Amino acid sequence: DHPIVAAALNNLGQLLQDTNRLEEAEPLMRRALAIDEQSYGADHPQVAIYLHNLAALLQATNRLGEAEPLMRRALVIFWRFTRITGYEHPHLAAAMGNYRHLLPAMGRSAGEIEAELRTVVEEAASG
Repeated sequence: DHPIVAAALNNLGQLLQDTNRLEEAEPLMRRALAIDEQSYGADHPQVAIYLHNLAALLQATNRLGEAEPLMRRALVIFWRFTRITGYEHPHLAAAMGNYRHLLPAMGRSAGEIEAELRTVVEEAASG
């Protein structure tokens, strides 16, 4: 499979999500992610976009425990991109905001959220 196929699958998955056909969207988004991971490698910013999209879908289906590690991984990739290039990735701010909204929904306190965000930035800096 090719990244163009992945983009088409992801776009169709997003359309299905936007029309509340979440069960139909998930396998398409998972396939798009798998194609891009194979094509670009696990730490590529394009992979992070698809990770974040899938995490948002899982969050919309109230599968917060499944969404969190995907959203966290995407955030680490966006931070690494920013550190390496010196330019903020265009999706970093949105990913950070979405992660900040996910954690309290999972019952995390304000202190736990700030500690988790620091850990994400440290992980990005070390990789």
